[in-house]
Amino acid sequence: MVQIRPLAPEVGVEVSGVDLRTLDDAGFAPIYQAWLDRNVLVVKAQHLTIDDFLAYSRRFGIVSPHPSKTTRHPDRPEITVLGTGKFNPDGSLNQAIYRRGAEGWHTDGAYDAIPFKATQLYALAIPDSGGDTLFASGYAAYQAMPERLRRRLDGVSGAFTYGGRRKAQALLNPEDRDRAPVFHPIIRTHGETGRRSLYFDPGKIVSIQGAEAEESDGLIEELTALMIQPEARYRHKWQVGDVVIWDNRCSYHKAAGDYPPEQDHIHWRTSIKQPAA
Repeated sequence: MVQIRPLAPEVGVEVSGVDLRTLDDAGFAPIYQAWLDRNVLVVKAQHLTIDDFLAYSRRFGIVSPHPSKTTRHPDRPEITVLGTGKFNPDGSLNQAIYRRGAEGWHTDGAYDAIPFKATQLYALAIPDSGGDTLFASGYAAYQAMPERLRRRLDGVSGAFTYGGRRKAQALLNPEDRDRAPVFHPIIRTHGETGRRSLYFDPGKIVSIQGAEAEESDGLIEELTALMIQPEARYRHKWQVGDVVIWDNRCSYHKAAGDYPPEQDHIHWRTSIKQPAA
């Protein structure tokens, strides 16, 4: 029997008793709605091939190859393989690979003109300890914004790039670096739920549109301080066979980056965009 249960007070829902390989549209509908309601959806104990994983990912939208070309699956570029190639030829640890996703709280794809609707991971190998993924609600961040800040930023966009102000672009090929910024509203109304959230990524934002440099930096620091609300968080401890998808339109996440580097921590990842209206 399919069971759906919340994982934390505001964020996260777990589905059990379902086989994603045989899930029909009627069975998928309440699962999709639970995801919209709770930002992060966990489905346990799956046994998926690459084609199975891609087919399920496409139920949420258009699967788009990630701009980091070196970590794409060699045969299926729509899939990123996380956790492999983390040692350099001299045996030293490649921190960009090992700590990928652990550089700070973020949302995926803000650097694209059409940002990622969702990101989905499937766990293939999990270390004995560490390696959790943390999630937080953008809805809660919006609710925590002082009215003064809401008024200042309502209708205002931010400029985003892959490397942000730090130009952290080590995972990109040289030809894909230093792209022009794209612009997204800082206060975003979710296209499916109608709820307002703070759309923000301190590692990818360059500036607040229309603000002088000093004010822009101040606003970015203020938003960084309030984006993670302690009561609206969920920490996922991985097991092999977990499928986890999160809504980049209204949530933030980061990897813990603390697992034993000599152990495997491998996932398939898909980046999902909204279909054209």
